[in-house]
Amino acid sequence: MISTYGMAAILIYLVCSPFVASILSGVDRVVTARMQGRRGPSVMQAWWDLLKLFGKESTSVNDIQKILVAAHCFFAVFSGAIFFGGGDLLLVFFSLTMAEVFLILAAYSVNAAYSEIGAQRELLQMMAYEPMLLLTSVGFYLSTGSFAVSDIIRTDIPLICKMPGFFIGLCFILVIKLRKSPFDLATSHHAHQEIIKGLTGDLSGRIYGVSELAELYEEILMLGMAGLFFITSDPVSIVWALIAVAVVMFAMSLIDNVFPRVKWELLLRYSWLVTFFAGGTNLMVLLLQAKGL
Repeated sequence: MISTYGMAAILIYLVCSPFVASILSGVDRVVTARMQGRRGPSVMQAWWDLLKLFGKESTSVNDIQKILVAAHCFFAVFSGAIFFGGGDLLLVFFSLTMAEVFLILAAYSVNAAYSEIGAQRELLQMMAYEPMLLLTSVGFYLSTGSFAVSDIIRTDIPLICKMPGFFIGLCFILVIKLRKSPFDLATSHHAHQEIIKGLTGDLSGRIYGVSELAELYEEILMLGMAGLFFITSDPVSIVWALIAVAVVMFAMSLIDNVFPRVKWELLLRYSWLVTFFAGGTNLMVLLLQAKGL
């Protein structure tokens, strides 16, 4: 049963996430521009772009595309609602996977070359980050004895102390989930990539706006997962979590501007190596601690 605080958190997430994520995206654009010696757009540019998309006419290849994109958005929002409502982490990850599956199906449904290439690369990216997400949920369970977010945030010490390997692994796959270079294979926010918007290349108008809205909700969810490592029963820990998230976001922007995009073989290799060494090692330590060794 969701508590009153959980319902309030869900309501805040549903109402505020698009606006907050748009501002964060705007800040990221400004930071990127400063790194490249440019002035950059307004911090509110991402929000105006989203509103402009919803004001345009939608042109779809077929009706199933609209349904699949809407399902993608629904499951992305649903995943965040479960998370911020204090629900089960496993259900969050499974729902998030369903959101990605519907987006891939939407790209395949149009029978277009660039969309299909983007869909194939999105599947590869899922293969890269899904193992780390599942391991992270297992790590939270071993550290707290529960998959429920409401139980995880009641710990006495920040879980970053017990799960540094999982935090490193999660930050690594955040580069993939937030579609940052060098792992923006399926679709990119930069105009210089050769298959710019490959996965969403055949979306337009309000339909494209729905997919962008889903991405904003997903961004807040993923940053919330990073902050979960720092939140405890002490309310002051929320401040530390916000600082940690800000540092992570700056690191994402720095990586995005420093590293060139890699091929899919390196994506899988790097992701699985980080999952094995960072996540796997931390998992072994937690298992040994659970057995009292």
